[in-house]
Amino acid sequence: MPDAPTGPLNGLKVIELAGIGPGPFCGMMLADLGADVLRIDRAAGAIGPARLGLDVTKDILARGRRSLKVDLKNPQAAEFVLALVEKADVLFEGNRPGVTERLGIGPEVCLARNPRLVYGRMTGFGQTGPMSRRAGHDINYIALSGALATIGRAGEKPVPPSNYVGDLAGGGLMLALGILAAVLHARSTGTGQVIDAAMVEGAAVVTAFHHMLLAMGAIKEERGANIGDTGAPYYEVYETADGRYMAVGANEPQFYASFLTGLGLDPARFAEQTDPRHWADYKREIEAAFKSKTQDEWVAVYEGVDCCVTPVLWPSEAPDHPHNRERGAFVRVDGVLQPAPAPRFSGTPTSVRPVATPGQYGDEALAEWGIDPELVKSARAGERPCLRGNVHDRA
Repeated sequence: MPDAPTGPLNGLKVIELAGIGPGPFCGMMLADLGADVLRIDRAAGAIGPARLGLDVTKDILARGRRSLKVDLKNPQAAEFVLALVEKADVLFEGNRPGVTERLGIGPEVCLARNPRLVYGRMTGFGQTGPMSRRAGHDINYIALSGALATIGRAGEKPVPPSNYVGDLAGGGLMLALGILAAVLHARSTGTGQVIDAAMVEGAAVVTAFHHMLLAMGAIKEERGANIGDTGAPYYEVYETADGRYMAVGANEPQFYASFLTGLGLDPARFAEQTDPRHWADYKREIEAAFKSKTQDEWVAVYEGVDCCVTPVLWPSEAPDHPHNRERGAFVRVDGVLQPAPAPRFSGTPTSVRPVATPGQYGDEALAEWGIDPELVKSARAGERPCLRGNVHDRA
């Protein structure tokens, strides 16, 4: 790979057993922060974007790490992976429970070879329980966690928020957090451990704020009936004259007043801000006001006004917003526009390294890790379709 990793995780060696969605996102996050992540891709067949015939050179979730193609069902593959384990700090996988054990690279075997290893396991429903071996996707995990029921407008069905809550927040980010916590523990004690990261439970953690408000009696379990779920007129998305949208989060009284003044409405006529009995009437007037100007015109109205009003941008538009542009929130690597690593670090700045396609830069990684190249040759021998390496499939 052209550039050496930078960032606070520089020196951390991670083995990623390739999967889809949340697994690659976890790998991307660790690589973004400077870890040396070696991805083990299937020797034959396709997975993720490649399975759909998409251009894998633009697979942003594969950025920043090197790849080896190995047939994990080959009897020789287990010994190769265990040789890597001896050199690694972390191994993580996203297969159904029992798959890596059948391949000879389960946690017990790996920790016997390297007692300091952190072994991350990500599934939809967890390693145990009556649903642990069932298939699922983000929509199923957030449904079971309680998150999905809270998302949507009054009188309408729940709205799946793409795969942000289950796969990425509840899955990839939670696994990355768990890995870092376990690495700290391993470095202070010399003892590794297994992480059981279930996306249902990760998504449930994201609902902690909802549970807090529910316990306090501050919200109803109804969609679109509360302050933060589009029930309140001051926390809502409004359509503009050109069919675009503005996002309003004017919760505090001073912001609320400035927001209404910008709309050309008298704050005194909307004085009962927190009384739900007035919300429907207030919202109708605010909707009518917003439709009198285009999104750009409203952006100009609220420029420099501190009242929590912003334009709603598509992902393709966000990089051109002046704030995002000045902060460098998005970068272009090999012609592909993508989010920059986050968060920022003052002493160990991060950088974006290019996407590695399956098998790319792997031999270079083996040399750096001090692995006998003959081991990987035997693991590749008689290449044939590898396991379907993700939480949704069986081996």
